[in-house]
Amino acid sequence: MATSVSFTVDSPEGPRTVSVAYERTGSGEPLLLLHGIGHHRQAWDPVLPVLASARDVIAIDLPGFGVSAALPDGVPYDLASVVPVLGSFCEALGLDRPHVAGNSLGGLLALELGREKLVRSVTALSPAGFWTESERLYAFGTLRAMRRGALVLPVPLIERLSRSAAGRAALTSTIYARPGRRSPEAVVSETVALREAAGFHETLAVGRNVAFTEDVPGLPVTIAWGSRDRLLLRRQGVRAKHAIPGARLVRLPGCGHVPMNDDPALVARVILDTSR
Repeated sequence: MATSVSFTVDSPEGPRTVSVAYERTGSGEPLLLLHGIGHHRQAWDPVLPVLASARDVIAIDLPGFGVSAALPDGVPYDLASVVPVLGSFCEALGLDRPHVAGNSLGGLLALELGREKLVRSVTALSPAGFWTESERLYAFGTLRAMRRGALVLPVPLIERLSRSAAGRAALTSTIYARPGRRSPEAVVSETVALREAAGFHETLAVGRNVAFTEDVPGLPVTIAWGSRDRLLLRRQGVRAKHAIPGARLVRLPGCGHVPMNDDPALVARVILDTSR
């Protein structure tokens, strides 16, 4: 079950209160998990049992996604604002430089947290920010189409589609290489999360100018990319390695853009290896 924490952050218009929902389980060194745009913390459910056997795992709903409230007026969804929000979240929970793993948007945020030395290791799964302009336009167009589909489909139809492997593929094959492995309940939940994501458009709007070009020295970094990623093509991993030469670049065979569902054992092993 989700727990919520509220804390104060600075903004150009003065202090603002941010509330973030999260789930915490396991024991060991702290590990923060960050999901992608339009998703929610449950994206990590397939890997939670393994991670929680070795880490104190904190999976959050990013502000404006899942059941976390939208960012307050005066706090934009850009990296310069969201990274300090995540830092304040860690401070509110008493987390001293946790390990972090992120997927897509969460991977980009994880790398920024690493660059700011707010974490002790980074695992970035298909992180955003290493695209060409044409690749960005393709990814953003695909995400908008997914959002439109989630908004148009009535929930009863989503529920009916999710009962079959073919229906789950129709709803989620853009992000999963093996959508049939996702449970019907999870597919319904994440489709509804996409349609209700208050921060979706604002996050895409500020993402137009995002490019991660700086190194992340002084801590372990792993960049992992699914061989069947249809949203952020795997050649972007090579660019990520050039930008962060000390990073370990790992291929995830048979995995799509959200690899935690496609191969939970492999993804958990990559995260735990990085965070040792």
